[in-house]
Amino acid sequence: MMTKLTAADGQVLDCWIEEPAGAPRGGLVILQEIFGVTDQLKGVAAKYAAEGYVVAIPALFDRQAPGTVVPFDKGPIGRDLMLAADLDKTMLDMDAAVQALSARGLKTAVMGFCWGGGLALRAAQKLDVAGGIAFYGTRLPQYLDAPLKAPMLGHFGTTDDHVPPAMLEEAKAALPEWEIHMYEAGHAFANDARPSYAPDAAALAHERSLAFLRGHLG
Repeated sequence: MMTKLTAADGQVLDCWIEEPAGAPRGGLVILQEIFGVTDQLKGVAAKYAAEGYVVAIPALFDRQAPGTVVPFDKGPIGRDLMLAADLDKTMLDMDAAVQALSARGLKTAVMGFCWGGGLALRAAQKLDVAGGIAFYGTRLPQYLDAPLKAPMLGHFGTTDDHVPPAMLEEAKAALPEWEIHMYEAGHAFANDARPSYAPDAAALAHERSLAFLRGHLG
C-alpha cells in the first residue's frame, strides 16, 4: 500500500509499503532506478516480503515531481529528474523510510537499483542501517569519500556501459571491504520488465542478496 512519510526537514513523500504474511524478519528499504516507484519495483518488494521482510520504497522524485513514474522507454525524463535531485535532501527521504521501519523495532537494510544502487552505497556510509545492497549502482565516484559503516554487497554486469571497469576498480580500491559479484550481463540485468533482463544472473544476484539479508538482519 502507498503511505506518506515526513522527512527530517518536513518534506512529505509517498512510500510504498509491502508487508510479510507473518512475523517480520527485518526491514528492507528499496531505492528506485530513475523511473520512480514502478510496478516492477513493487514486484521486487513483494518477493522480499514473501521472504519475511517489511519493504519500503520511498518516492525519491516527490520533491520535484510528486507521484511521477517514468515509462521505461522514456529514460531521459528520469535521468533529468535524477540529475536535478539534491543528494542531501534525497538522503533525508531515504532516512525517513529507514526510520519508519526502525521505529517498528526492525533491523533494516537498504537495496538499490541503478541510481538507487549508488544511493544504497551512500546509505551504508551515512545512515543507521544494518547493510546495503547495490544492483549495478551508478555515479559511484561521488560516493568514494567516506568509509563504509555497514556491510555492503554489490552486483554488476561485465558489459554495463553505465559502470565501466575503471569506475568499478576505483570503487573497489576505495572501499576494499565491499563484497562485489560480477555477472555476464549488462546494465539493469535484474529488471524483468526491460529488454536487458538476464534471468539467470538476476536469480543468482537475488539469491546472494537474500543470503546477505538473512546473515545481517535474520
